[in-house]
Amino acid sequence: MFRLIFLFVILGAGLFVGTQFAGQQGYVLISIANKTIEMSVTTLVIFVIAILAALFGLEYLLKKALNASSRTWNWFGVRKLKRSRRYTNEGIIKLMEGDYKQAEKRVTRWSNHHDMPLLCYLVASEAADNQGKIEQRDHYLQLAADQPDSYLVVELTRARQHVRQKQFEKALVTLDELHREYPNNSMVLSLLKTTYVELKRWEALLSLLPRLLKEKCISEQQYEQLMIQAQCGALIDVAEKRGSEGLIEHWDHLPKKLKTHQTLTQCFAQQLIARQADNEAFTVIKETLKKHPGHTDLYELVAKLNLSDNHPAVTFLNDALKKDGQNAEAHSALAQLHMKEKNWPQAQQHLESALKIRSKVTDYALLADALGKQNMTLAANEVSRKALTLVSN
Repeated sequence: MFRLIFLFVILGAGLFVGTQFAGQQGYVLISIANKTIEMSVTTLVIFVIAILAALFGLEYLLKKALNASSRTWNWFGVRKLKRSRRYTNEGIIKLMEGDYKQAEKRVTRWSNHHDMPLLCYLVASEAADNQGKIEQRDHYLQLAADQPDSYLVVELTRARQHVRQKQFEKALVTLDELHREYPNNSMVLSLLKTTYVELKRWEALLSLLPRLLKEKCISEQQYEQLMIQAQCGALIDVAEKRGSEGLIEHWDHLPKKLKTHQTLTQCFAQQLIARQADNEAFTVIKETLKKHPGHTDLYELVAKLNLSDNHPAVTFLNDALKKDGQNAEAHSALAQLHMKEKNWPQAQQHLESALKIRSKVTDYALLADALGKQNMTLAANEVSRKALTLVSN
């Protein structure tokens, strides 16, 4: 627009000057080397205006040509981008369908033209990992790591792949570093939880549990289950490293609420029995059942005790049955103690009482043994068949 106005101004000025000096055109001489050019002033003005108009016209044509070329180039670029996105979307769907070979092929085909190649490389890495192509997987992860703002997602992908491949030590190295930088990331916390459980890092898991609950990575019920699992695992570790004395010391320092939990008490007693601290285990079982008679699973451990004198255990079980004659676990434990003493009729009586209350394969097997010891072969065979029926069901 400016150029058109400029041309009109020049033409107007020329017309004005031309009318003012009509009949007095003047004389212009241009000498270049051995050549001379002669013309009137009017001709020179017209010539200059013509040259300017030609230049402006040429500029206009060049711009049009360049714009057309740019639009053509952009059209090809947009077409490649759209195709790359389409292939990537198809690759993600193939990954979810489990067609990992096609997923890898699709997302890498036009990844160079994608506006987010990081996504392509991550999907390709997951596809390669599911095919067991470890070198290719790591290659894609490296390509992804070279992209901007990729650290967290790449390392999370790496850790998740290590966990999937059960390479928990490698996963832990990556996750420890991520946890330092992103302590509240729910994915990091969840992967750490899985890794700690698999590696039996119970103390680390106990430290992590409050954070898992706070970030809603686990429910209250899961928190309770993991707490007991970790505490039981810690008891086993202490028992292996420090023996029964260290185990008892560790138990004494636990919160009272934990020491009332049936599973944890059972785990503690089992570790005492495993380290020949049977008297201490009996004391723990007896005191716990007095306070919490509903913890009936502990009666099973009484039968496993290797006491120098079984009389206190027999008395304890008889007292329990006087309070609750329908205590099947106490009947079963007492029967097993009688079997140790080869008191087969008493053992038979208590096993039959236990089985009237509830069915249990191990008690049927014990009853068959007790009957066999009394030469009651037919009855023993019948009981064995019942046990086999329970097992098959």
